[in-house]
Formats: sequence, structure tokens, C-alpha cells
Amino acid sequence: MTIEFIGYISTRESSEIIPASGPVIDIDHVETVARAHEASGFDRALVAFHSTSPESILVASHAASVTSKLGLMIAHRPGFTQPTLAARQFATLDQFTGGRVAVHIITGGDDAEQRQDGDFLTKDERYARTGEYLDVVRRVWTSDQPFDHDGRFYRFERAFSTVKPVQKPHIPIYFGGASDAAIPVAGQYADIYALWGETHDQVRELTGRVRAAAAQHGRKPRFSLSLRPILADTEEQAWKRADEILERARALADKTGFTRSKEPVNSGSLRLLEAAAKGSRLDKRLWTGIAALTGARGNSTSLVGTPEQVADALVDYYDLGVTTFLIRGFEPYADAVDYGRALIPLTRELTARRAEQAGVAAA
Repeated sequence: MTIEFIGYISTRESSEIIPASGPVIDIDHVETVARAHEASGFDRALVAFHSTSPESILVASHAASVTSKLGLMIAHRPGFTQPTLAARQFATLDQFTGGRVAVHIITGGDDAEQRQDGDFLTKDERYARTGEYLDVVRRVWTSDQPFDHDGRFYRFERAFSTVKPVQKPHIPIYFGGASDAAIPVAGQYADIYALWGETHDQVRELTGRVRAAAAQHGRKPRFSLSLRPILADTEEQAWKRADEILERARALADKTGFTRSKEPVNSGSLRLLEAAAKGSRLDKRLWTGIAALTGARGNSTSLVGTPEQVADALVDYYDLGVTTFLIRGFEPYADAVDYGRALIPLTRELTARRAEQAGVAAA
């Protein structure tokens, strides 16, 4: 199985240890980070979505304009754009970029954030809407004839798009969400199901649920895992760096906004906190320090060690069926460059060797 590496493009340099400063959209930063990801061997880069953030499709479009090979994984929240229009937007960008677009569906687990964009549905209703939304989007991408749709959330007459994606049968759909309401939708629509950096046991359990849901539709999704690798020349130095990151994050929490003011409500964060409750160092080298500090706000667990050790730990997840790794650092630009020096090529080498061994064994 071929592996894929996904990085992260923000509109300005910030993290749990770097308070945001300067303009909300730093054009030089976007361009520099996009080019760095391409040079470092990333396959794609995530452009995130939040109810108060710059618009993800437009940010991705600019990042694509200053690169030639880098794919874009564009976070997108169903419900705020008509699915017919969203399908045309993504198909248009896929044409302009020569087939470099992917969409990452994030339905949203925080009621308060959803309401900032005027969405007052319940969580279960939002996932039901996401399923219908994706059904329409896929039909717009693939249908050669206008079609009518009369559903619970959307109604269209003669829906159609003259522009189709470069990628066939359609643009890849990444999907996040671990709640009971999310899994059936993921099983039906996700091409790549995205997990945060969980323990081996948690990954086995969650991917098993998604596989079972997908099997009901005759589908076999791929799996992505999101982590924050912390690298150094020696293991001792890497763990020292992790401790320093935790102390800086704690000291800067009021300035960065990464504070644990309340318990999270989304299932992904709750799963990371469940892991963190078992200890700060789990499995081979999974570190939960930042997740515990911040309430697991997003992608917040790490693999800590030398590039060789972290690559080896990534292969453990590969053995569990993960073929995509979304990696970003606490020093986003410098870490992206650093990952390209050793971690990415080492992991590609190890997984290729693993695939070759599996092929020989099967033969």
C-alpha cells in the first residue's frame, strides 16, 4: 500500500507555543509554507476550517497557485454552502490545479461554534445532513445528466454542473468524526477516514467500526492518522524537547488561546483524553502531554524520538491499516522542513519494505 503524507498550511505562523501575531492572512507565510511542503515531499497540505477563520477554498486556491505538485486537502463544513455550488467550486479548482484537490468533511461537534455561522441543528441532525449533502455533491461530480433531488434537508430540480473534476470517479473525500452518528455516514461516503493520533488499541477499535459500516455499502475506505511528531538527534533530546514544548504551552496558554476552559464535547477529543488519562507516554512513543493540557483541542498527540524511531512508530500504524499520515509540528514551518529531511523519506522506505515483504509472503 502506497503511503501519503499530509502537512498543514495556516494563514499565519501560530501554534500552542507560538502566539498568533500580525495580519490574519500573511500572504508571504502562506506562499512560503506551501512551497516548503512541496520541497519536503509532502503529498498534500491541509487547509483548516473554523467558523471565524479565513475561507479554506480561497486559501487553498492561493497555495495551489504558487506550487506545481502539492495537493490540497481542503477542510469543508456541510451546511453553509448549497451542495450543488460546493461541488462546482471544488470541481473548478480541481480543473485549475490539474487534479490536486481533496475535500476534508468536518461536520462539527461543537454546538457553540456551529451557531457562529447560524447552524442550530443538533449533532445527530448535522451528520444526517452531511450524508445527504455528500450524496448530492457526488452526483453533481459524476452525473452526465441533470437530476432532481427531494430530501430531508435539500431540494433541487435539474441539478447539474458542466464542469467536472479532473480526478475520476470524483475528488477524494476525507472524513472526520468518531461519534455514533458519524460512523454510518463515514462508512457510506468516506474515501479516507481520518483519525487523530490515538493508541494502537483505539485505532484498531475505531477502524474496525468504520470498516464494518463501509462493508454494508460494499466499500473499503483508507485510513489517515494525525500526529505532531517531535524529533531530535537523540531520544533523550527529543523527550527534553517535548517537556520544553509542554512548559512553553502552559506558560503561553492565555496568549495562544489553547486553554482547557471546559471539557470538550466532540468524540475525537474525548477519545484523546481517554488515552491521556492512561498516561503521558503510551505504546511505543505516543505522547499525550499537550492533549491533556489543552483538552485535546484538535490534533494534539505526538510521536517523540529520533527520525528513525518515529518512522518506526509510524510503521506500527501502517501495520494497523493506516496509509495516510497528517503531520504538523509545534513550530509549523521549521518542522515541516525538518520532516522532509529524514522522517518522510525514512517512513516511505520502511513502508515500501513492509509492502514488499507482505507481497513475498503472499506469493
